[in-house]
Amino acid sequence: MTATDIRVRSVRLDDVIPDVERVIIEPIIEDIEGLKRERNAVVLAHNYMTPDIFYGAADLRGDSLQLARMAAETDADVIVLAGVHFMAETAKIANPDKTVLIPDPAAGCSLAESITAADVRLLRERYPGVPVVTYVNTSAAVKAESDICCTSSNAVAVVESLGTERVIFLPDRYLGRWVASQTDVGVILWHGACEVHERFTGEELRGYRASYPDIRIIAHPECPPDVLDEADFVGSTSGMIDWVHAEAPRQVVMVTECSMASNVAAEAPATRFVRPCNLCPHMKRITLEKIRDSLVNMHHEVIVEPTIAARARAAVDRMLAVGASR
Repeated sequence: MTATDIRVRSVRLDDVIPDVERVIIEPIIEDIEGLKRERNAVVLAHNYMTPDIFYGAADLRGDSLQLARMAAETDADVIVLAGVHFMAETAKIANPDKTVLIPDPAAGCSLAESITAADVRLLRERYPGVPVVTYVNTSAAVKAESDICCTSSNAVAVVESLGTERVIFLPDRYLGRWVASQTDVGVILWHGACEVHERFTGEELRGYRASYPDIRIIAHPECPPDVLDEADFVGSTSGMIDWVHAEAPRQVVMVTECSMASNVAAEAPATRFVRPCNLCPHMKRITLEKIRDSLVNMHHEVIVEPTIAARARAAVDRMLAVGASR
């Protein structure tokens, strides 16, 4: 890491972390930086990580699609995934010869746990010949039963790339409904949902509009339909970030996991973020201390059975190819 890198990182921490907290976390970050050099390791952080991780420890940051691409391209020997377990599995699928660590193996996902590989096989029996599009918020075993993966960034493009009259879309029913509203392709839905996004309501957002007349509302498509109906913009994690930078609203409600608003606010100081703070309990299992400990002990390695990994990688690669073609 160069002196410039250290200065930029310090400035960002100054923006988002109070001095009294930085006194505590900066020694941990220094430990992590030393361990990364020693292990030839890289930390990939999802946008839902807390600012101390996002700006203090991460080398690469992004949404699920961006992290999948970054994992496939990194030259590091060790990948530490600051996110939830399915993301670490995706990194391992993309890098079968690299060591992938997750700082807390209990960092799961309510959406990923809503469906199993056996469920996908039963759906294939019920709808023979209909291709399966699977959101990346799923286990490797579920991806392995799928034709192609997608993220909220490219879900519509993925569905339309198949050239079929209908698809099975798994597992998020709200994202699936939103995709169905954006395409003429018929969408067969599963009943999964994200426990964070499902908590938002349209009534809640109408309350924000009443309290802040010039507020702009942007929402992730994993939210229920009544929430999306109230939004000025609906988009993926990266799409919402791009929208804030392009539109520079005076006030905004970002309807997604709370830490993302904190991270985006640091890069958009002219915008006031009104924050309905729904936190993901699984993401919040990842801490600086756990990142450091995973590198010290090289523990919580993510292993994906090779035959499952090969089939899952085919579905992920098809997704990345769609993204590359746009």
